[in-house]
Amino acid sequence: MPTLDVTFVLPCLDEAKALPVALAMAREALTRLEAKGFSGEILVSDNGSTDGSPLIAAGLGCRVVHCPDKGYGNALRYGIEAANGQYIVMGDADGSYDFREAAPMIDKLAQGYDLCMGSRFRGVIHPGAMPWKNRYIGNPTLTALLNLFFRTRCSDVYCGLRAFTRQAYDRMHQTSAGMEFATEMVVKAGLLGLRVTEIPISLRKDARGRPPHLNPWRDGWRTLKFLLLYSPLWLFFVPAALSVLSGCAILTALLSVPSGQEFRFGPFWMGDHWLVIGTSAITIGYYLGILGVAALAYHANQTFVPQPPWVRRLTRFVTVENMCLIGGGLCLVGLAILGYVVVIWVSTLAQGLSMVRVMALGAMLVTMGILTFFSGFLFVFFSESAISPPKRP
Repeated sequence: MPTLDVTFVLPCLDEAKALPVALAMAREALTRLEAKGFSGEILVSDNGSTDGSPLIAAGLGCRVVHCPDKGYGNALRYGIEAANGQYIVMGDADGSYDFREAAPMIDKLAQGYDLCMGSRFRGVIHPGAMPWKNRYIGNPTLTALLNLFFRTRCSDVYCGLRAFTRQAYDRMHQTSAGMEFATEMVVKAGLLGLRVTEIPISLRKDARGRPPHLNPWRDGWRTLKFLLLYSPLWLFFVPAALSVLSGCAILTALLSVPSGQEFRFGPFWMGDHWLVIGTSAITIGYYLGILGVAALAYHANQTFVPQPPWVRRLTRFVTVENMCLIGGGLCLVGLAILGYVVVIWVSTLAQGLSMVRVMALGAMLVTMGILTFFSGFLFVFFSESAISPPKRP
């Protein structure tokens, strides 16, 4: 149980030069909070520093814990779990954030908010404080995707200065080991329906005197990957719908004209060679949809994230038996179409037959049926009963 009101948590890896600057601002912020009646502490979560950073932090009166696992997210999780405050302020130890600006964040939490984000874009970014590719490309792009995928209103997904309650943090079940820790917090806060607010802050050029730990391309990809993994709608269903619709449009156009003739629309025309594209698009889209349902089943049974009623109904429907029935039905329809082609071919005494489009439709349905049949067994691995370890006698 928390024994203090506020804990400032600073992840640290070789920040000997910048640490005194950051801690001085954190100490002043804590003094301001104490004047308002809040009790607090400053905790440095060291991530394997070799430049004496832990000794500097201890000498400046801070509590120091040593995180054994490398990574920004690991250091934060280790420090937060060791914190004694019911309100947590997290911020980098490189001197780029003014911890004095975190005092209003605590006021927001005391008013009932679960998470208070800092926003550098709504505040002040001092010259040289943020690389141009981060400021104008990476951060705005990833922030826009986060807001689109999860209907949040975040303006600065990567801002490292933020405050949150211990109760909210426990509900979020943070797992990220790297820089995507910050994004994970915003995503899960949105999924859980937590009360989130934002205040403008400033960003200064860091005082570390060395290259930053952040790798824009690697950490940007890890963030994008995290966003997609928690959004099956955008990862699977949107591409699936686009693929199926485009494939159906192609097949409809080709089947609307007699075999052997080209479909024409003004100067544009399509022949039988478009069958490959149309059937492939439908098959790919269909299987992407199956993978999307599998992802929903995983989230429904393996994560803490609450699911809407339609997801629960869908995941209950995709049993092995139902998927086998659907797959079998698709196979039967496809085989019936192929059988019809064979009957026509035999009735013409095995002479030349121009039914490529109908054959492609039948073969596609058989393929989709087989994929559906075996995918039913895939869903077993995402059900609670199948992945629960057996009880020992």
